[in-house]
Amino acid sequence: MPLPPEFHEIARRVNNWGRWGDGDELGTLNLITDEVVRGAAAQVRRGRRVPLALPLRQNGVQTGIIPGRINPLHTMTQINQETFGPGNVAFSDDVVTMGLQAATHWDALAHASHSGTLYNGRPAASVTVHEGAAHGGIDRVPYLVSRGVLLDVARAKGLDRLPADHAVTPEDLDEAAEFGRLSPVAGDVVLVRTGQMRSWLDGDRDGYGFPAPGLSIRTPEWFHARDIAAVATDTLPFEIVPPEIEGLWLPVHGLHLVEMGMLQGQNWNLEGLSAVCAEEGRHSFLLCAAPEPFAGATGSPVAPVAVL
Repeated sequence: MPLPPEFHEIARRVNNWGRWGDGDELGTLNLITDEVVRGAAAQVRRGRRVPLALPLRQNGVQTGIIPGRINPLHTMTQINQETFGPGNVAFSDDVVTMGLQAATHWDALAHASHSGTLYNGRPAASVTVHEGAAHGGIDRVPYLVSRGVLLDVARAKGLDRLPADHAVTPEDLDEAAEFGRLSPVAGDVVLVRTGQMRSWLDGDRDGYGFPAPGLSIRTPEWFHARDIAAVATDTLPFEIVPPEIEGLWLPVHGLHLVEMGMLQGQNWNLEGLSAVCAEEGRHSFLLCAAPEPFAGATGSPVAPVAVL
């Protein structure tokens, strides 16, 4: 089934190909300038730190609905072993096998393609079995520090969590920004809270997956107009599932990653941050969220921290 005209119309309006040069592989992260980082550092007033990552564990958020995206399989390879002989210092080591997008993670620009292309017009065929992503891999992101802003859509509506069939609209984002007394600006990293994470934290693994509230196909234009650098949410699919347009699955992935060149994050635990922002009376902070630089990878686990 070809992508519908609505998708291509939005794609034309948000497209960033060539904006930072034909060889660009950072996309909207180019918007995080030195000046933006200085402003982000000024958000730290009390030094209060809030972790935003889920624990990496075998009984994690992946239920098998996405083939190959396995939860971490953790194995000890040595335990208190006196490697250099009796009486020497002893060491314990371990290994992990996991999907790089198993828990809290960033999607790299190479994670999605459409119409045979990746961000900046590169061929989707440049992602190969042996080398992974030749362009737009997560290793192209050397650091990610900026001002973070929480758009607490659920709390702005007086809800613990949004209904599973709620598509987060530009109007919802405006409402959450007004609720948080925010004006998102160029270079910001936006965190959108739906409250869906509460299902996972309450032990409802199946309830956390699908269906899920999430970003509407109308929201990429909202982010593009404000030159947002990256977006993360507290859900498994990131966007509304089932989709708004019948048969058009995960169109926001295509618009963000392919057209805009904008990283997106999933499975971010925003519950603690929501509470802290409410206590502090502000919804902006310094965000440190660098991915692990797996060469050629289409995503990476991340342990983001908000500092207020």
